[in-house]
Amino acid sequence: MKKTIKFTLALVMLITVSAFTNKTELAPPGYKVGDIATDFSLENIDGKMVSLSDFDEAKGFIVVFTCNTCPYAVAYEDRVEALNGKYADKGYPVIAIMPNNTKVKPGDNMEAMKVRAKEKDFTFPYLMDEGQKIYPQYGATKTPHIYILEKTKEGNMVKYIGAIDDNYQDADAVKTKYVENAVNALLSGEEIEVKETKAIGCSIKV
Repeated sequence: MKKTIKFTLALVMLITVSAFTNKTELAPPGYKVGDIATDFSLENIDGKMVSLSDFDEAKGFIVVFTCNTCPYAVAYEDRVEALNGKYADKGYPVIAIMPNNTKVKPGDNMEAMKVRAKEKDFTFPYLMDEGQKIYPQYGATKTPHIYILEKTKEGNMVKYIGAIDDNYQDADAVKTKYVENAVNALLSGEEIEVKETKAIGCSIKV
């Protein structure tokens, strides 16, 4: 009887420890506002490798983790393109990264990315996170998930994390444009009022 109780207690403790350990391993913290983001080298839809260091004239970046297959990402495609059109020349280009496992989501493979970019006339780089190495560094969990970076002496500093705006369903009904407000503040040398919001979208497929 005593052996049975000891075994049961040991089993409960093992399950408890494993649960907490797995939770930590499956949910890496990623970047926080104020952190310095490391550079990357990822393949673009034109076959060229793209790094943040390639953009000598940029003041920062609007990094967007997105894809072809998520309805939320699709709903935001025109708004992402509009962000690039509005801010690329001002020093904050959009850099889109496709983070999904293409074995799970073949509709997000490179060929599909090329087709989608052509259909939508994307004017920004659309990069493949080959091996899914970059999105965990950022801590991205959704498509779309936004990270605004500002070039500083220390490196590319994270200044905003989260959603593009407060209404994915209807662009005309948006009340707060989080990304635009953040970039406008950076361009004006002002403090960003809302530095983090909850990203709304599909979970990244691993």
